[in-house]
Amino acid sequence: MGTVPDDMGGIFEMLKEAALTMQQGGGIGYDFSTIRPKGAAVKGVAADASGPLSFMDVWDAMCRTIMSAGSRRGAMMATMRCDHPDVEQFIVAKQDAARLRMFNLSVLITDPFMEAVKADGPWELKFNDVVYKTIQARDLWNAIMKSTYDFAEPGVIFIDRINQRNNLHYAETICATNPCGEQPLPPYGACLLGSINLAKLVADPFGKAAELDIAALDDLVRTAVRMMDNVVDSSLFPLDAQRAEAQAKRRIGLGVTGLADALLMVGSQYGTVQAAELAETWLKAIARSAYLASSDLAAEKGAFPLFDKDQFLASETMMDMDDDVRDAIAKNGIRNALLTSIAPTGTISLYAGNVSSGIEPVFAYAYTRKVLQKDGTRTEEEVVDYAVQMWREKFGDKELPDYFVNAQTLAPLDHVRMQSAVQKWVDSSISKTINCPEDISFDDFKEVYMSAWDQGCKGCTTYRPNDVTGSVLSVSEDSNKAPEVDTGADVVYLAEPLDRPNSLEGHTYKLKWPETEHAMYITINDVIMNGSRRPFEVFVNSKNMEHYAWTLALTRMVSAVFRRGGDVSFVVEELKAVFDPRGGAWVKGKYIPSILAAIGGVIEEHMINIGFIEGEGKHLKADPESTVVAMGAGGKSCPSCGTPGMRMIEGCMTCASCGHSKCG
Repeated sequence: MGTVPDDMGGIFEMLKEAALTMQQGGGIGYDFSTIRPKGAAVKGVAADASGPLSFMDVWDAMCRTIMSAGSRRGAMMATMRCDHPDVEQFIVAKQDAARLRMFNLSVLITDPFMEAVKADGPWELKFNDVVYKTIQARDLWNAIMKSTYDFAEPGVIFIDRINQRNNLHYAETICATNPCGEQPLPPYGACLLGSINLAKLVADPFGKAAELDIAALDDLVRTAVRMMDNVVDSSLFPLDAQRAEAQAKRRIGLGVTGLADALLMVGSQYGTVQAAELAETWLKAIARSAYLASSDLAAEKGAFPLFDKDQFLASETMMDMDDDVRDAIAKNGIRNALLTSIAPTGTISLYAGNVSSGIEPVFAYAYTRKVLQKDGTRTEEEVVDYAVQMWREKFGDKELPDYFVNAQTLAPLDHVRMQSAVQKWVDSSISKTINCPEDISFDDFKEVYMSAWDQGCKGCTTYRPNDVTGSVLSVSEDSNKAPEVDTGADVVYLAEPLDRPNSLEGHTYKLKWPETEHAMYITINDVIMNGSRRPFEVFVNSKNMEHYAWTLALTRMVSAVFRRGGDVSFVVEELKAVFDPRGGAWVKGKYIPSILAAIGGVIEEHMINIGFIEGEGKHLKADPESTVVAMGAGGKSCPSCGTPGMRMIEGCMTCASCGHSKCG
C-alpha cells in the first residue's frame, strides 16, 4: 500500500484505501516504520504519540470487519525497520493471543544491522535522525530469534539486499511485501502471480533417462509471460494509484510448483547439494526464457514506461544474466520490469493433481482431505502426492526409495540450501517455510537465520512446533506408546466428563464494560486434582438482561469444555480473539476487542492465579491428569472445518484437510 504519513488525517486515509483494497480480495502489506514512536511529542495538541502499534490495532479491527462482511478473509503484512524505537514492542506484539491476529509480522533487517550483530556492536534506535535508545545489536537479534522460536513470528526480511538486487533500484525504494513475503513491493505496488508445474515437464519419470524437458519449459514460460503481461492491462484495481504503478512497471511474478516432485522423478533427494544444483539450473532456465520472452514483447509492444536501459542493465540481476539476454534487452528493451517470484501454490498444486507446493518439499505423501460439496456437506477423500501416485502406477506396491524424504525429516539447513539456490534466479522473492524440529536448540535455530543471510536469501520464515504454535503429534503424558500418525485424522477424545463434587472453591470477579450501566460478575469454580487446582465451571451474572441468553449459553459451553479435563487453556485464546464489529473498548490502557474477549481475559487471570497456566498468553503449566489423546495431526484446529493440524506452508498457516489458509 501507500506510504503511511505521520499525521492523523493521512493515517486514516491510508486505512480507507486498505479497506477498499481488501474489499476486493487483495492482500496488502504496510510499513509502519514511518509513524513516530510511542511517547514522541505531537506538536500543536500538547500530547504524546500513541505509536505505530496502536494504529496497527486499528488496521487489525478493519481487517476483521472486512472479513466478516465477505466470503474471503483478509490478509496483511506489517513490517517495521530494525532501527525504529518501537521495534522491541513490535517483536513481541503477537505474544498477546488476542492482538494483531490479521497480520503477519516481519522485521526489516538492514546490512549495517547484520554487521553489528556479527561484531556484537551497539545499535541505535532512532526516528527522523533522533536517537531514542542505544542497545546491543546482538540483543535485539536474539529477541527476534526468541520470539520466532517460541511464537513463529516475526519473520525477517533482508531489506537492503532486496533493494540492491531490484531491477528498478533506480526508480523505487521497497519497504514492505505482500502477506506471504514473495513480492517485495514499492508504495502502491501490485503484482500478479502464476506458476509453472515442473512435475508435468519431466520426461521418462523414474526412468534411466529421466530429465526435465527444457525445450517444453521454454515454450511454456514464453506463453505464460505473454498471458500474464496481458493480465496487467485487463486487471481491475481498487485504487487508481495501484493501476498507475502496475502499468508503469508491468511487474509479473512467474514461479513454479511441483519442484520437489520433479526432483523425485529424476531420482534426486530434496535438500542435497545435487538437488540444489538441479533446482538452480531449472530456475535459471525459467529466468532466461522469461527475460527473452519479455524482450520479444518489448520489440512488439514497447518496453515498460519507466525502462532506463543503462540503469536496468546495471542491476545485479542483469549482471548475472547470459550475454545473449543482455544483448536482447539492450536492443529491444524489456516489457516487464520484474518477472519471477515463488508464491504459495496450495490450491494450484491440488488442481494440478496434488503436486508438491511451490519449492517446498513434499509435506505428506498421502492424507485425508475434507471436500466441501454443493449441498454443504463434506466428503473425505484420500489425497496422494503426484509423484507417489506415478510411482504406484509404474511400480505397484514396490517400496518407495530412500530419496523420498518429506518436510518432517529434512534438516533445517537443507531447506536453506534449496531456498538460496533458487533465489539466485528469482528477481522478486520466495514464499517458503523452513520446518524445524520441536527439540532444535536455540543456538541451532539461530544458525538457520544466519545461514539464510550468509547464503544470499532475501528473507527467512521458520516453523517450529511447540506449545504455542501447535505440534505435529500430541499424546497424553501417561501414554506408554505413541499412536500411529494418520495425517489429517480427527482428534479422538478418550475422556469422560469429570465428576462434580458437592462443593467447590472458586473466585468471583467484577467486570465493568465501558458505557454499560451494570457490571458483570464472573464466578469460576475449581476442582482439586492431585493437589493442583484446575478450572471446572464458570458462571456469568448481571442485572443487564440484554446479555442473558448468550452469557448462559457461553457459560454452559465453557463449563462443558472445562469438565472434559486436559489442557483447556485454548478457551482463553478463542475468547480473547473474538472481535465485535461495533467496536471494542479501552480498559486499563489496553484495547479489548469485545465483551467476550474481556471475559476471556478474566478467565485467563484466574488460570494464572491458580497456577493452571504459566502466564498471560501462555499455555498449560502442568496437568498430569490430562486424558486427551490427539490422533494424527495435532496442533491448532482449522477455523473453517475444525480439523486439528494447521501447519505452516510457504509462510501461511494452512489446513491440510480443507485447504483453508491464514493468508486468504
